Amino acid sequence: MDTSFSNPTTLLATAVAALLIFLLIKRRLLFRSSKKRNYPPVAGTIFHMLFNLHRITEYQTSLSRKYKTFRILTPFGNYVFTVDPDNVEYILKTNFSNYGNDLLMKFSLDSILKVGFGVELGVLSGLEEGKAFSKAFEEASCQIVYRFVDIFWKVKRFLNIGSESKMKKNIQLLDDFVYGVINKKSKQLAEQGQEMEKEDILSRFLLEKEKSSSNIDDKYLRDIILNFILAGRDTTAVTLSWFFYILCKHPHAQDTIAREVQAAIKTQDGEGKAKIDIFMDYFTEEAINSMQYLHAALTETLRLYPAIPLDGKWCFSDDTLPDGFDVNKGDVVYYQPYPMGRMKFLWGDDADDFRPERWLNNDGIFVPQSPFKFTAFQAGPRICLGKEFAYRQMKIVAATLLYFFKFQLWDSSREVKIKTTMTLQIDGGLHLHAMHR
Repeated sequence: MDTSFSNPTTLLATAVAALLIFLLIKRRLLFRSSKKRNYPPVAGTIFHMLFNLHRITEYQTSLSRKYKTFRILTPFGNYVFTVDPDNVEYILKTNFSNYGNDLLMKFSLDSILKVGFGVELGVLSGLEEGKAFSKAFEEASCQIVYRFVDIFWKVKRFLNIGSESKMKKNIQLLDDFVYGVINKKSKQLAEQGQEMEKEDILSRFLLEKEKSSSNIDDKYLRDIILNFILAGRDTTAVTLSWFFYILCKHPHAQDTIAREVQAAIKTQDGEGKAKIDIFMDYFTEEAINSMQYLHAALTETLRLYPAIPLDGKWCFSDDTLPDGFDVNKGDVVYYQPYPMGRMKFLWGDDADDFRPERWLNNDGIFVPQSPFKFTAFQAGPRICLGKEFAYRQMKIVAATLLYFFKFQLWDSSREVKIKTTMTLQIDGGLHLHAMHR
């Protein structure tokens, strides 16, 4: 994505936009000052976010260490950011109805499509269709984030130029694939009727559409599919990437998990570790549930590297947050899982440290924290429906790999950076060296 300011046209547009923002901000502040309302402190403007887009999570964290609640000024309203758990509970639960959504890896993409829609995308096997879909989805996710700091994106979309032209092509590719899946399933329903297998979510929606007078159309089904892909693809894959990265930085924790898995599986005999087929026979529900340290390590990873680093809700009417700060109708109020995981007032002086033990009691049993403090899965009525499925999926993958392999970073001197997209991805991917245990 090109965000360069090196050509005259871009510089002129930036200057005009800066002047426009200055005038609008000045007008808004003068108007609001007469109301005697208590607004969060101003920490910057949309341009500060644009200039720090390449390091946006760290930028937001540094601001959150100064102010628990602050705002970023934009031409059309405020972005309000908070790390205060009381505010989080208020927007996600207490006054839930006033804050709504207006924002729209290979292993996890394949699995969510198979479970959700009965489709074998073939990303893992390298099929061209799968590669194209995955790439288009990735690029579209990046562009959605860029829209939050690009005040000209609607103009670009109208003129079909620049990044929005590419966005249009990616959306078309995604639509072609998704509508193809819907048409295929619809034909199966026409042929098989109520006898069609109900093993995936899409089939169940189509059956419900067939037997009721609901307003379910193909566009509605497309939106459901893309939302499930977003929720099930990036989040699991991103968390596992950071999990193995952080275990390479903490080999003691990696060895502790490996020993816990070996103790839980109980397949060792005189010939050494079990082969994969025997291993899976012993990988029972009881074994998974006994892996308390693994569960704590995954949760600690999510605390420091939440798959969704910040999440925004649209304010439908003027309101006052529990910390006393006012927000206006039309403001977007963000709670921030990434900065929250690094706040000492929430987690103590070792907030920046990876320490799975903080989640375990004296008996080594996992003890959860308030979801309004640990916000990786949202909270209240909008809490992630796939939370338990995600934990189970991650524990299966992590336990299997750590039972058979020991991991090291391919290049320990390489600085790992965060890619600016909707989810907290590792820029350039994670390259590991795997050795048999």
